Amino acid sequence: MKIDPKSSADLSAQIAQAIKDAIVEGRLIVDERLPSEAELADQFQVSRPTVREALKRLAAQSLIRTQRGAFGGAFVNRLSFEDAYSQQITTSTLLLSMNAVSFDTACEARFALERACAPLSAERRTPDHLATMRAEIVRQNQPGLTDEAFCASDVAFHRALVDGAGNPVLSYQLAGAVEAMQPLMNMITFTARSREAIVALHTRIADAIEARDATAADAALAELTAYTLTLKDDVMAARAARDKS
Repeated sequence: MKIDPKSSADLSAQIAQAIKDAIVEGRLIVDERLPSEAELADQFQVSRPTVREALKRLAAQSLIRTQRGAFGGAFVNRLSFEDAYSQQITTSTLLLSMNAVSFDTACEARFALERACAPLSAERRTPDHLATMRAEIVRQNQPGLTDEAFCASDVAFHRALVDGAGNPVLSYQLAGAVEAMQPLMNMITFTARSREAIVALHTRIADAIEARDATAADAALAELTAYTLTLKDDVMAARAARDKS
């Protein structure tokens, strides 16, 4: 593992990347103990605080874990999809909040991925997935439900649809799309949306998934996509009109 001390890149970031590359390439394997801070400082010819910062970066990415005691140290972590979900959500949220991804692009990607899940979910969904979808529809129909609670229910409904596909890779990819993009979509469109229309579409999706009708589920998701984009256009047009007045 090497770094370039002449590079303008932060030394701790270079060290973290070098160790990450070694993990990804299999030169450092799961549960293997990394060299001590002193050994890494000597290897990279940097200070121990610089090494410590690099290890913090790796721990934040769940690539390593630390243990205390006589047999402690930093070890290569066994990363799971569940561990990676929060990172995916955080990254997606930052990209959206910084306007690195447009609403239309995010919406297109999110629903394209979700529609890819629909046939699998129709085939593989469990009673628990269906029960969650139905429970969220009931919740969304409750009088006086706050916008925040409606948004949370909306996310839970779509996560159940996605997780019903029984494919952890798709669930991981959609963790950010649903749990980061869906709240943003709701935040932008909540003043114009009809809860009744959304609940009706959710009901059609749940009915189709229960009936194992992938075509009907896809059609309802396509309508939900079009409805979401129309709402966004209406909200943006109203804002533009207010700004001119």
